[in-house]
This record gives sequence, structure tokens and C-alpha cells, in this order.
Amino acid sequence: MGLPLRDLVSPKELDWPALAGRTLAVDAYNAIYQFLATIRQRDGQLFTDAQGRVTSHLMGLFYRTTSLLGDGVLPVWVFDGRPPDLKAGTIRGRILAKERAESEWKEALAEGDLDRARRKAAQTSRLTGPMVEEAKALLAALGVPTVQAPSEGEAQAARMARSGSVWGTASEDYDCLLFGAPRLVRGLAARGSRNASTGAQLIDRTELLATLGINDEELILVGLLIGTDYNEGVAGYGPKKALKLVQQHLGWEATLKHVGLEPSSVTEVAELFRNPATTEVPTPSFGPVNEEEVVRLLVDAHGFSGDRVRGAVRRARQRPPPASSPGATKGRQALLDSFGGQEA
Repeated sequence: MGLPLRDLVSPKELDWPALAGRTLAVDAYNAIYQFLATIRQRDGQLFTDAQGRVTSHLMGLFYRTTSLLGDGVLPVWVFDGRPPDLKAGTIRGRILAKERAESEWKEALAEGDLDRARRKAAQTSRLTGPMVEEAKALLAALGVPTVQAPSEGEAQAARMARSGSVWGTASEDYDCLLFGAPRLVRGLAARGSRNASTGAQLIDRTELLATLGINDEELILVGLLIGTDYNEGVAGYGPKKALKLVQQHLGWEATLKHVGLEPSSVTEVAELFRNPATTEVPTPSFGPVNEEEVVRLLVDAHGFSGDRVRGAVRRARQRPPPASSPGATKGRQALLDSFGGQEA
């Protein structure tokens, strides 16, 4: 579900031109689950092709990626690997929650309550191995690099941002901050909005820690008190109460003992945030778009509109980032070289 830090952060509003030329490590599972939750029919059914194969994830992935490329934003999609053993309880809970939601979805359909049916259906999303492989194949055809994380994708994305192989991470979850991401971009989904004033949000980790008056270790401590995907947290401690306690700077052991936790009980969780399973990734390389392969994957295989697909590809190729955008030079040249766009 992600760490609930919303009440503690004050993100900066980021206009889209400010991201031109920036390379972002996108938490792929986080985004694709959003597509599966939101790209549905009125009764909650996923969109499928003529053979009944799910296409909602491909719709979201294709139009999100080409839209970002069209604005000069360079997304590197990072996919999850094997989850940590500590996440087993969270995964079991999610499976049970999906089963309950599926039952309630069917009940709502039987009662003719389509609004409730759609809400419940959004909670039943499942991402399968074949769907992941389809997503990777589509991104490869678009010339967009992907990274296979050994474990958590958000941890891998955070490492890439720390090492400088990308400018920042993109996810709707705040967990990236505990993994050490220096910059977290939220709200990429807003790019589809026709409201020109709608942009993304940027959370600078250094500024966040300074504002909260805590350090790296204390941010992890706040997470442990609230509860993460790897531990249940302490009863009665939400974000604000946890932060208030940590701001007393009692120290690691004293803080945990104050809330009735033995430090040894969360040592493994803390170490997972400090040193997660990740791999070194060089600066990602963007390749040319293979338009015919994109058409084969979407139009021929799944019945997408040929005109819409080719139009999206054209936009991705022909709209390089503005030269006036801060830090856009490197990204601009990469986009022109890789996608064959012409300077306006």
C-alpha cells in the first residue's frame, strides 16, 4: 500500500517543461497497477481484445510513455524482482483483500450498482508474468530502456537516482524516500489531463529532512513506527505522532523501547531500507522507435487503432524538450538522436 507520509511532506508543484530532458526511473509495478485499477469499463471490467486478453495495462503504458517522450521526459521503467521474505505478510493480506473485493464486485453487479462495482473492481487488479513480458516488449519497441530489479523496483530506482544514472525516481509511493531516493516525482498520471495548469510534484529528500528536522536514520525510524510493507508498526502511531516522537532525538534504541519495541525486532527491516537488494545500472541508453513492431504488438495482436498508435509514435518523435528548460541540453540531444525528432 505504500508508506502514508502525505501529511508530512510539502511537495513542490512542477510544471511539465521543468522535467524536459530529465531521465526518471519509473516504478513500473506501481504505475501498471494504477493502469489496471483505473482503465476499466463502467461496470469494472478490464478492457480486453477480441480474444478476451487484457489490454488495459498496454493502453496505459503506451499512451503514458509516448506522452512523456513527447514532452522530452525520458522514462526508464524499473520492474520488480523477487519480493523480500519480510513482505510475505503484506502479500498475503493483499491477496485476501483482492478476494474480498472480487466478491463485493460481483454482489454490486448483481444489484445493478455500477458505481460500487467499478470501485470494488479496481481493488482486484492482478499483474501476471505474461503481462509483464508484454509490457517489456512494448517498451523495447519504443526504444525505451527497462531495468529488471533483483527485488523491490522502488529500491532499485532509488539507487539509480543516488548514483546519478537517472535524475530522479517516479512513483506514487513514498517508500522510495526511505530507500534513499534524492528526488521523488509524483503525479505522472496527471500528464493525461487537459488542464494545462496540472503538473507533477517534486519531493527533494534533502529539503524534506531539513524541514522535518530529522536525518536519514530517523526517517527510517518514522517509517518503522508507522508501519511499512515489512512490519506492522506501533498501534496508535500515525505519521504525525511518529514524527513528533522521533523529533525528540532520543536515539534509535531509546525511541523503539519508548513505544515497547525491542530494537532487535526491527533490525532486519531497517537493514532492508539501508541496504536493499539492488544492482548497479549504467546510464540508460534510449534507442530508436521500431514503429512496425509497435504496430504489430498493439494493432495486429490486440486490435488497437492503427491511426491512434501511429499518431502517438509521431508525437513522441517530433516533440523534443524546450532548449530553455534547466538541465535539458543532454536530454534534448539524446531525444533528438534516439528518436529522430527534428528541432523546431
